[in-house]
Amino acid sequence: MYLNVEAARSFRAPSFSSAILGNVVRLFAVGLIATGIAACAQSPVATNKAQFRVTTRKASVVAVYTRRHAAFATHAASDGLASFYVDGSRTASGEKFDPHELTAAHRTLPFGTRLRVTSVATGRSVTVRINDRGPFVPGRVLDVSYSAADRLGIVGRGVAKVKIDVVQ
Repeated sequence: MYLNVEAARSFRAPSFSSAILGNVVRLFAVGLIATGIAACAQSPVATNKAQFRVTTRKASVVAVYTRRHAAFATHAASDGLASFYVDGSRTASGEKFDPHELTAAHRTLPFGTRLRVTSVATGRSVTVRINDRGPFVPGRVLDVSYSAADRLGIVGRGVAKVKIDVVQ
């Protein structure tokens, strides 16, 4: 076995400063990429006077994009699917959730708005007060409390087509 002593003496390991310089360059590149992605992700809708709220339900945080509902501002009627919910500790308005009250959750209507909800299938109706945000299931327009669902006759089905009129 031949050992070249001169070659071993002239070999130099990479210096510590070049390793640090490489890490700094990588970190800078990652920062540039992250900045570019963040700039592309900004939505132009933010200039449209919309509100962005974060509400909590069942220990999970859900971001909800809200805007005033123009159709309800003129007291027009609406229809769609409604469901009901029975659990929750606090509503988006801050009050304690009570399934025995005649309340409802709507995505955009102001808190305190009173709605006349009529089940298309049963013909029963009930007046509810908006105190929460939701429903968070696509295709549904209203979540009513258990008591309101019982009066509408939709507890057995869980979901029903309803007609909604703004009362106040």
